[in-house]
Amino acid sequence: MHKCVVALGVKSFEVQMNLALFDFDGTITTRDTYTKFVFSSTKLARLVIGACLLSPAIILHKVRLLSAPKIRPLISRVAFTGVSEKQLDASAERFVSEYLPSVVCSDMLRKIAEHKENGDQVVIVSASISPYLKIWCRNHEIDLICSELEVRNGRFTGAYLNGDCSNERKVERIKERIDLSLYREIFAYGDSEEDYPMLNLANTSFYRGELFEAASVE
Repeated sequence: MHKCVVALGVKSFEVQMNLALFDFDGTITTRDTYTKFVFSSTKLARLVIGACLLSPAIILHKVRLLSAPKIRPLISRVAFTGVSEKQLDASAERFVSEYLPSVVCSDMLRKIAEHKENGDQVVIVSASISPYLKIWCRNHEIDLICSELEVRNGRFTGAYLNGDCSNERKVERIKERIDLSLYREIFAYGDSEEDYPMLNLANTSFYRGELFEAASVE
């Protein structure tokens, strides 16, 4: 799929496409969408109980003693354990159609379109969760690697299948899913420290719209 042979007269040569990796929250969007989805898809009573249960973790996060990759799985467990897949999928459909258009950056949509027009493979690589990202990516005909919520017997367990897709895990998941040797050049786009490993993986990277150099984050 990623490599083709082009015949020209009696000669043939291989043409390799490029790979474009995009973070989602803060890169394609102007703000965090994970938290907004949790609040928009979770009943008030569960939110109140969850806030009480997670208050120590939330305080630690606010004072930067607990990282976002550590607190997101805790929030997801409280918010989604036992919720039916059908119910959350319906919430995700509304979220994608009603909210996401208001926070998606038009410049980044044009950049994605530019990559696709050039024949590049475009993949969203995000710590945000699968229910709404899979819909958004399907609508835009883009591949997806993200934090996946586990489903058993039609209900979410609250657990992540492969952990929070951030930091080094982004690179691990990319390498598990994609044979990077098939691509001529790799581009990456991100906006936070959680994206640094993915940005370092690429030949050409952009951090918050600026050309990224590893030395700039040391």
